[in-house]
Amino acid sequence: MSDWFNKTAFEIREAVAQGDVSAREVTTSFLDRIEAVDGAVGAYTQLWNDDALAQADAVDAKVKAGEALGALAGVPISLKELICTTSGETTCSSRILNGFQSPYNATVTKKLLAADAIVLGKVNMDEFAMGSSTENSAIQKTANPWKLSCVPGGSSGGSAASVASATSALSFGSDTGGSIRQPAAFCGCVGLKPTYGRVSRYGLVAFASSLDQIGPLSKDVRDAALALNVITGKDPLDATSADLPAEDFTQALTGDVKGLKIGLPKEYFVDALSSEVRTMVEASIEVLKAQGAEFVEISLPHTDYAVAVYYIVAPAEASANLARFDGVRYGFRHPDAKNVAELYVKTKTEGYGKEVQRRIMLGTYVLSSGYYDAYYLKAQKVRTLIKQDFDEAFKQCDVILTPTAPAPAFTMGEKSSDPLEMYLNDIFTISANLAGIPGISLPCGLSESGLPVGLQLLGKAFDEATLLRTAHCYEANAGISLGTPPIA
Repeated sequence: MSDWFNKTAFEIREAVAQGDVSAREVTTSFLDRIEAVDGAVGAYTQLWNDDALAQADAVDAKVKAGEALGALAGVPISLKELICTTSGETTCSSRILNGFQSPYNATVTKKLLAADAIVLGKVNMDEFAMGSSTENSAIQKTANPWKLSCVPGGSSGGSAASVASATSALSFGSDTGGSIRQPAAFCGCVGLKPTYGRVSRYGLVAFASSLDQIGPLSKDVRDAALALNVITGKDPLDATSADLPAEDFTQALTGDVKGLKIGLPKEYFVDALSSEVRTMVEASIEVLKAQGAEFVEISLPHTDYAVAVYYIVAPAEASANLARFDGVRYGFRHPDAKNVAELYVKTKTEGYGKEVQRRIMLGTYVLSSGYYDAYYLKAQKVRTLIKQDFDEAFKQCDVILTPTAPAPAFTMGEKSSDPLEMYLNDIFTISANLAGIPGISLPCGLSESGLPVGLQLLGKAFDEATLLRTAHCYEANAGISLGTPPIA
């Protein structure tokens, strides 16, 4: 059987553990699949064939010796370009980090390798995670496997495209304002943003440190739960990681939502929502009602301010975080600089793309003398109000249900000339990052043009178990089978 690339991570792990297939055979199946379709999709920026096969052989040796196997034994995965690895490069899909080799693995990378996952390589993203379409990459364009003329979403577009095109069983991306959930919706896969602090950020190249969170993209909810089991936990190298007991999130997938209260925020069902998305999300409500869930209307009154708050807070943090990339110690260094000042100016001007430059300038401005109180401080106060909105809402419900994005994937280049229109694409996902709560996107159908539509569920902080239980119940009862992308 050579089509192991069509199997879920759970199925692959079970088959490898039982000796039904070798990890090498599975890995070869994925590498062949990448060769067949990734030329059209463009998800992968780095492919580590030899390393992957060596990891697979090590797993097979463990199986043969009867040794204990990791939770992802033999499962081929991909990593977003901003997760540090000692293998290959860590470029954040930016010219300024061209050639940079990390001296250490991110904590998530270490956990995945310890779980016996097979790392196939790295996948494309919007430069420094700044974008909603993966069009801002300095390396290449990535296409949506469902329609190659459309974007895969962003910034984890390569991760979503690799899962959707069956060139990885799991992928790991980051979500700062929707960067896992929105591309998952566009590409028809499951994307989970854990609670802020649930997963260590050590070795994740920072965009906005108070918002960033690593999470999995997968074929189904069970795989998302399995992946979350592996990457969570307190990390002494990350002061913001929460000290919580380990959980087996697969145990939460009971299929039972009887009596569960699900909130419908009136601010998310607005005129800007496409009729197709609205119809599919409303149909998903009926699925969960039929399983015994109770729905209540709720209000998140400060939702209208979320995009404005995000584009003050996130660029401000980015301007501080990206100051370290100066061409002095590593990465791109302009060859013609005559002094230090010229080195900084020329290196950053040519090293950063236009969107990154735009956000650095915006962030530097709102932090500057005379404007800090008017913009940054005020944004932080409104951020607190947004969090309080969710605190109040969760007194009335256990989970919140919304669309993931206002419309299906858009055509490449369609929004590139209008940054504000691009930013508004994340209007339904940003609030969860500002509040620090978990969110998941899962497929709820295909549009008339054959593009996936995403359903978003939001949960209480550190209550991923209830979130995954609800998502799994919907997935099991909705009868949504997107099939295989035509990649055409």
